Amino acid sequence: MKLNDLVPNEKSKKERKRLGRGIASGSGKTSGRGTKGQRSRSGEGGKLYRQGGNLPFFRRLPFKRGEGFTPPNQVEYNEINLSQLERFAANSEVTPEILAEQKMLHKNGNPVVILGRGELSVPLKVRAHRVTKGAREKIEAAGGSVEILSIE
Repeated sequence: MKLNDLVPNEKSKKERKRLGRGIASGSGKTSGRGTKGQRSRSGEGGKLYRQGGNLPFFRRLPFKRGEGFTPPNQVEYNEINLSQLERFAANSEVTPEILAEQKMLHKNGNPVVILGRGELSVPLKVRAHRVTKGAREKIEAAGGSVEILSIE
């Protein structure tokens, strides 16, 4: 086999239709566009969002300045500050279940994040889905420990 023997598969290469090459070609004169009207002219179609007299789709949507859309996969956390953990006894364990029993969570199904606002004077064993750097430092400075839970 040589390079000059190579040919493409049958019907894999289709020649383009040559329009406007005389009446005998079958696609001469109006070149298959019919007569008159918007689609017979060159450059037909108008603007991209034009919808034939209807109000364009993007103008039917409510006007929102710079907000865009809400990300579909964002995680909504229950936020707990260190000042709220001050009520727990020393060396007690703080978990999302215990916080839910104490009615400290906004939505029980959401994961818990511990934020660093306030001071902590008692050592606690904190188990949460997320802990900020400042909160972790304050908990460990008070003699407590932090364990990160996985989000299911």
